Amino acid sequence: MALVRIDNRLIHGQIIETWLPHTGASRIIVANDELAGDVLQQEIMSLAIPQSVTTLFVNVEGLAHELDKSPVSNPESILILFSNCSDAKELLTADWFENLNIGNVHYSPGKNRFLQALRCPMKKRGVCVNCPAWAWSLIFDVSPMTPFR
Repeated sequence: MALVRIDNRLIHGQIIETWLPHTGASRIIVANDELAGDVLQQEIMSLAIPQSVTTLFVNVEGLAHELDKSPVSNPESILILFSNCSDAKELLTADWFENLNIGNVHYSPGKNRFLQALRCPMKKRGVCVNCPAWAWSLIFDVSPMTPFR
C-alpha cells in the first residue's frame, strides 16, 4: 500500500494536497462504518478528490474482503484511510500492509494529548501505541513535510 493512515478527518485538504502527491496513489479506500452507509457524505468528500483518483468507501469489516476480491496489480497505488485506531486494529490479522501512519486523531472529551495531533482516550491508549501487539511499524507523521520528531 502507498499509505495506510489513521486520520479522523478522512478525506480533506491535507490528504489531497500532500499525501496523495507524496505517495503517488491512484486509488483511495476509506474504511469507515458510518461513512460506508452515508452516500451524501461520500459524494461531498468525493468532490475534493481529483478525477484521476478512484475512490471506494467500505465498512471496516469489508476492507479485507474488498482487497481480497479485487486484486490490484500495483498495491503501492492504494491509500487506505481509517478514522481511528480501533478501526485500523481490526485489520491486524490481515497481511496487507507493514506500516501504519498515525496522523490526526483530534481532541474530544475524555481524550488526552499523546502527541501534537494525536489524542487518545486514556482507557484505549494501548490500542494506539501498544506496538508489541501490532504487526506493523507505527509512523507518527502529520504530513510528509513534518515527520515526527
